[in-house]
Amino acid sequence: MKTPSRFGGKKYLNTIPTGMSADYGRMAQRWLLGKELREPAKPLGPFRADVAALAAPAPAQGLRVTWFGHSSTLIEIDGKRVLTDPVWRPRASPSSAVGPKRFFAPPLALAELPKLDAVILSHDHYDHLDKSAIRELSRTGVPFYCPLGVGGHLRRWGVRAAQVTELDWWQEVPLGPAHTLVATPARHFSGRSLTRDNTLWASWCLLGPTHRAFFGGDSGPYEAGFREIGAAYGPFDVTMLEVGAYDDMWADIHMGPEHAVQAHRALRGKLLLPLHWGTFNLAFHGWTEPVERLLVAAAANAVELLLPRPGESVVPTDGAYNSRWWL
Repeated sequence: MKTPSRFGGKKYLNTIPTGMSADYGRMAQRWLLGKELREPAKPLGPFRADVAALAAPAPAQGLRVTWFGHSSTLIEIDGKRVLTDPVWRPRASPSSAVGPKRFFAPPLALAELPKLDAVILSHDHYDHLDKSAIRELSRTGVPFYCPLGVGGHLRRWGVRAAQVTELDWWQEVPLGPAHTLVATPARHFSGRSLTRDNTLWASWCLLGPTHRAFFGGDSGPYEAGFREIGAAYGPFDVTMLEVGAYDDMWADIHMGPEHAVQAHRALRGKLLLPLHWGTFNLAFHGWTEPVERLLVAAAANAVELLLPRPGESVVPTDGAYNSRWWL
């Protein structure tokens, strides 16, 4: 049953009980004493997207995905270009001086992106919603699609109200005559600074006349919900799901590699492109652990993966691909 989001008067709520540990003493101890290699031992890159190839007209019946790092991707689907969660700042933080720092520079400048048909946003956390990137993109006139409440941030930052569309879970909006965007549920939370859960979080379905793609944003384990999305809008040619920044202290809100594989299967996905790893130090695990565990889980479940270098474009219909860029 397609159930809209729940708003308790002040906060949005998940459809199933969801919590997060507040054991800050344990967190501090692990942060200071943990032996994991949480950041690369040597500089990564530079990575460079093929700007000329991206500028060429998008195929009317093609599907191509370019991963720029973390959860920022360019999805070219049946002639439309959609950018997800654009984060170009050097830190996933409100500060330019402190906070998780990027492992590598963005593979292209925002000004080098081709003309976009839409920007979709999953939620308002700093590693998914970059104020400076939103402001720069807004000057191109591109429309933004976001969950309920997130549009308030955009309008405060100077984005014209006419460019912003806010959706609840299961709401659909046309993107031209032959494409549809659908905001679908996720299991997470929201908030910037001291606020929490006063804006909604969402995953997204991108439905073209020939191809279908799923962008998961952030979510904890939510197999029943993903199964419902897959039944309604699948199968998907590609699913893009978070695999990093997991920990047992917040296992309800970040699912990790093994649950991502199960989510992909529940969604009726064909190929899985992992997001939310290899870009920022946001948890206590080693920086390559998410992809190493993903490779094992995918092999055990006969799931095919797309593992491009940052900035590298891949065509899901060409089949599985592993660049091994992190080795």
